[in-house]
Amino acid sequence: MMRERTRKTAILASLLLLVVGVSACRNGMRDGAKLKPLEKTQFFPDGRSQRPFVDGTVPRGLAAVDENQVYLQTGKVNGQLGDTMPYPLTADVLKRGQERFEIYCTPCHDRLGNGQGMIVQRGLARPPSYHIDRLRQAPLGHFVDVMTHGFGAMYSYAYRVPPRDRWAIAAYIRVLQLSQGTTVADVPEQELQKLEEIEE
Repeated sequence: MMRERTRKTAILASLLLLVVGVSACRNGMRDGAKLKPLEKTQFFPDGRSQRPFVDGTVPRGLAAVDENQVYLQTGKVNGQLGDTMPYPLTADVLKRGQERFEIYCTPCHDRLGNGQGMIVQRGLARPPSYHIDRLRQAPLGHFVDVMTHGFGAMYSYAYRVPPRDRWAIAAYIRVLQLSQGTTVADVPEQELQKLEEIEE
């Protein structure tokens, strides 16, 4: 009697498990109505399935109200590339920029920014020299924007290089540009005297 009851209970439990299992095999979400990206629809009056951003939408990770934070992250003010540092430029910032430049940038751009790095010597696409007029005249925000989003064959470094370091690198790039285009006439008189003392 006990054995019969156990057997019936086991059969009943198995049937119940089977019913629950079969009912869970529906593909409701997979087979349900959905719209693919940019697909036309009659549901919305404008016929677009992709909805426009809500006014005031800010990209993830950016503070909507802090314009300085937005500038630090994007290098742009009101959609225009900026040319001033978002924080004070010090010798430590330039040193940090040089360190980060040598880690992330020299493989393609080389140590002077001529675009003759080791990667180029191995056959990959040559980046432009930082010393061409177009880049010498580019605002600092341009370099930050390129590091953030990539450009041409260069991919984004946003997840590798934090925003403050991108600005430090941009400042160091400007130093490289100035160092390669400077003449003796550009050196202040006091500094020239120091150089002459060193030579003697």
